[in-house]
Amino acid sequence: MLHVRSIWNGAISFGLVSIPIKLVNATESHSISFRQIHVEDGGRIRYRKVCELEDKEVSGAEIGKGYEDADGTIIPITDEDLAHLPLPTAKTIEIVAFVPADSIDPLQMDAAYYLAAGGAPAAKPYTLLREALKRSNKVAIAKFALRGRERLGMLRVVEDAIAMHGLLWPDEVRAPEGVAPDAKVSINDKELDLADALMDTLGGIELDELHDEYREALEEVVAAKAAGEAPPEAPEPAAGGKVLDLMAALEKSVKAAKESRGEEEPAEVRRLPPRKSARTAPKQAGGKKSTSTAKKTTAKKTTASSSAKKTTAKSTQGTKKTAAKKTPAKKTTPRKRTA
Repeated sequence: MLHVRSIWNGAISFGLVSIPIKLVNATESHSISFRQIHVEDGGRIRYRKVCELEDKEVSGAEIGKGYEDADGTIIPITDEDLAHLPLPTAKTIEIVAFVPADSIDPLQMDAAYYLAAGGAPAAKPYTLLREALKRSNKVAIAKFALRGRERLGMLRVVEDAIAMHGLLWPDEVRAPEGVAPDAKVSINDKELDLADALMDTLGGIELDELHDEYREALEEVVAAKAAGEAPPEAPEPAAGGKVLDLMAALEKSVKAAKESRGEEEPAEVRRLPPRKSARTAPKQAGGKKSTSTAKKTTAKKTTASSSAKKTTAKSTQGTKKTAAKKTPAKKTTPRKRTA
């Protein structure tokens, strides 16, 4: 049982079944309210209720209701007059139909209330209606009177309670004329596929995780001002720009959404560009140096071989013809060294 004050007492009329109930608010506002003040001295600005005939302030107990006629005449209407309205819904939530929940346009939904059973005798019929709504997978459409006018309502089950959403009358919901773009726009399948991918990547969310960041920021400002400190600075707004390429914007959005969810993008394979001739030149030069070194090594080996031949020639004391043949070799070797 909610420990809140009921705002209306009556009964649910379910055919010939009457269920005593109490109507309590199902929602509450956490918004921060401000007072009007005089900027120069901080004094409160108040609205006083003054009687125009006597030009004096009157209290709430002295204030009643009145209907202004077309000629300006005020017709007093008392609470007793309203209590005896010739309507079955004056103190009754009269169920008129049961319909599928998806047949109710969310645009019609207004304030939400809980219907609490009014005492022990109401427990049995209350539970009967609740279980009947559960099993039928439908909602009840009802009429009731609240705050001086008849209203439309939708009853549904929330956990083990019956809730009622106030509904606007169908003629109170405006048609969306002139709201959609006038220009003709064509959307291709690839754009729709990317939009679907973005929707799938963003996925769902638990509504309990959402909170009022504006209220929290406002509380920080109020706390800072009360402590005589400078209020926190607002973060730099993101640089906005005109979306020139819808496809590119969708692709970036999908990628950013995946990264935020910790999903890795598949690696992109790219062909390497061909090597430039300027980069291959040093390798060719290096090859030449190796060839030159090889030639020098060969020359040293040839010189060593020639020296060995000279030594052999001296020790064996060969003929002059043989020595003569070897003499040019001695002269040729130093030429190769100087070369």
